[in-house]
Amino acid sequence: MDTDTSLLNAVRRMNGDALAKLFDLYAPTLHNYALHFCNNALLADNIVGDVFAKLLEKVSCGYGPRANLRSYLFETTYHLLVDEVRYSRRRLPLEVVDFLPCDANSAHIGFENRTLFETISRAIRNDLTDYQRHVIILRFFEGFSMRETAAILGKSASHVKAAQNRAIVTLRKVLAYPMMELVAIS
Repeated sequence: MDTDTSLLNAVRRMNGDALAKLFDLYAPTLHNYALHFCNNALLADNIVGDVFAKLLEKVSCGYGPRANLRSYLFETTYHLLVDEVRYSRRRLPLEVVDFLPCDANSAHIGFENRTLFETISRAIRNDLTDYQRHVIILRFFEGFSMRETAAILGKSASHVKAAQNRAIVTLRKVLAYPMMELVAIS
């Protein structure tokens, strides 16, 4: 946390090395988060670029985060993803996206594991709401605490916990079906 504070202070002074370090430190995880949600590498790149552009814009005006830089960056990414979904719904109907891409030719993933992975991916993509999907990604893929997830999503911790619990119940129901039935359905 002290590293974030000193890095943020250097960024406020527009120190070039600090800006590069900030980008190197956070861009990969923000990109993974955006990619998990939109499954479009180019869009994820654009969103990450916009996150850092907004950060620099806010910092140059004397605003921006005072603490917990990581949470601030993920919150900005979340809002940009939501904006993109809203905009794309007006622009074109949303295509069905693959939530977690899996290389079908991968030799180290067995058939059962690949089938389970695809089933879980399909369940996350099709059976959870956008909000529940964000909660699951932030909590379990990105490792945020309940409180951090609530701050990123702008909700109370109890609201996030309820959404997480509903999502887990939904995933358990989907995974309770015999595997071969799920493969036949899709």
